[in-house]
Amino acid sequence: MSDDDILAPRRSRSGSGSHATFAAKQARGPIIDQEGHEIRPETLEQGFREFRFEFGQGNPFGNLTREQRIARLEAIAKLLDVAFILPGTNIRYGIDGLIGLIPVVGDIITTAISLWLVREARALGAPWYITARMLGNVAVDGVFGLVPFAGDAFDVMFRANMRNVRLLRRWLEKQPRI
Repeated sequence: MSDDDILAPRRSRSGSGSHATFAAKQARGPIIDQEGHEIRPETLEQGFREFRFEFGQGNPFGNLTREQRIARLEAIAKLLDVAFILPGTNIRYGIDGLIGLIPVVGDIITTAISLWLVREARALGAPWYITARMLGNVAVDGVFGLVPFAGDAFDVMFRANMRNVRLLRRWLEKQPRI
């Protein structure tokens, strides 16, 4: 179907001439909104300008400050590793342990999120040796997490994401302020 057919549909394919053909220039009469009020055509153009999206303007998260990015990483790490408390105990767990209960797929998802945290740390300027340790933590968490149930218990106790954020925070504290 061409763009012209959308604006000015042809007669129906069934051959019955009961459907009228329309063209953009033939439309007459006022434009009415849902409440029955008339809308002037010039106000339509102004109204649609508000809904314009500018794609390709960069990363929507790119305008965050360094501290906001670190706070976001810490919040995600806490959600993944220590967001909840097991009732009647002092054991903290996060959605990493819960999603990890789904065999293989859950561990792949949580490992991918953990790798995103490492990528963000690298974007914040973390050197190779910090990101290598972070990747090691993610690898240990991912490999042991694949073991059914015991791996999920390991996920709860190892807390790779909290370790990684702690590594990043310690390194950042040693950096001079610019």
